Amino acid sequence: MLRLMTPERTPDLAQITGGREVTPELRRQLIDCWVAVTNSGGAAGFPFAPVRDDDVAPVTDELLGRLHPQHSRLVVAGFDDVLAGWVLLDRAPSRLVGHWGTVHHLQSHPGCRGRGVGSGLMQEVRKIARDELGLEQLHLAARGGEGLEDFYSRLGWREIGRWPGALRLAPDDTRDEALMLLDVL
Repeated sequence: MLRLMTPERTPDLAQITGGREVTPELRRQLIDCWVAVTNSGGAAGFPFAPVRDDDVAPVTDELLGRLHPQHSRLVVAGFDDVLAGWVLLDRAPSRLVGHWGTVHHLQSHPGCRGRGVGSGLMQEVRKIARDELGLEQLHLAARGGEGLEDFYSRLGWREIGRWPGALRLAPDDTRDEALMLLDVL
């Protein structure tokens, strides 16, 4: 069960570079977080709520199976061993694009919103990308119409383009996908 935290406390951050580092308890919390975020309307990879464990668990396992110290890192945030959020940083192994990475699935548990979880995760991803992976840029795609562009721009990201009408959430709800860039150095 998620306990509410005091706003002035910053989350503990950790990175995971291999699926074997993920305990069954952490796996359970990752799935629970993803279900809670999606079912509360969050734009974290599953566009059609509601989702259940059966929907999220296989995708989580696939994501964990791809973790690798050289090209895929999971960064988790928590308070007192309770997962508050997470994000994935991927880097293509190709030399052609190996100087940049892609950020996926940033999410903070709805019970932890407003406590710096998302900002803390993004600052940690930037540090890992620059200091550990030697990356020069980070990219991400954000669902338009959610205010995410403002959140990311406060953290130094800039919008570099859009895919107009790329996401159809419902027959009457088509959204742009905003393409964002962060120059890490």
